[in-house]
Amino acid sequence: MGTRLNLPDSDIIYYRNFLEKEAADAYFGTFMKDLDWQQFSIKIFGKTIPQPRLTALYAKAEVPYTYSGLTLFPKKFTLELLELCKELKQYTPAHFTHCLANLYRDGKDSMGLHSDDEKNLGKDPVIASVSLGASRKFKLKHRNNKDQKIEIDLEHGSLLLMMGSTQHYWKHELPKTKPDTGPRINLTFRKIISSVK
Repeated sequence: MGTRLNLPDSDIIYYRNFLEKEAADAYFGTFMKDLDWQQFSIKIFGKTIPQPRLTALYAKAEVPYTYSGLTLFPKKFTLELLELCKELKQYTPAHFTHCLANLYRDGKDSMGLHSDDEKNLGKDPVIASVSLGASRKFKLKHRNNKDQKIEIDLEHGSLLLMMGSTQHYWKHELPKTKPDTGPRINLTFRKIISSVK
């Protein structure tokens, strides 16, 4: 059973027990070992800096994904990623073509405040975020109303679904944390449109 976040201008549901612990542990071990983790650099305010995390892009088709001035070319979905895609169909009718995976090696790795609102994600993108490994705090902030913000713990084996107008009105981040934590893998499933006019 999922928990719908009571936030305006959004449609967000958190499923704490998307995966049983045994399955989550197995996926975590496999993805740590088998995914093609790399550290890319992005441009922020005219400066090129290395991302404070490792990233890997996988897809069903050879369609690249561009964000923050960075274009990634995907590798083919692994068997395990296809399994998770199939499992997600029980939670959303969305058809996912890509998985952008992030590896936060420790509490110093992070993701800055942003929205997943690139044109090639379509008008109202559905983002399915699966968390494996260490629990980390996830912050959401409304674009226009500074009083509207929330912080939740994304736990091992959980699923966060962001749908509807969420990306138009909300930004999200995974800040650095103290004390230090163990590694965390975040799998963000999304649909990439191959051509945007």
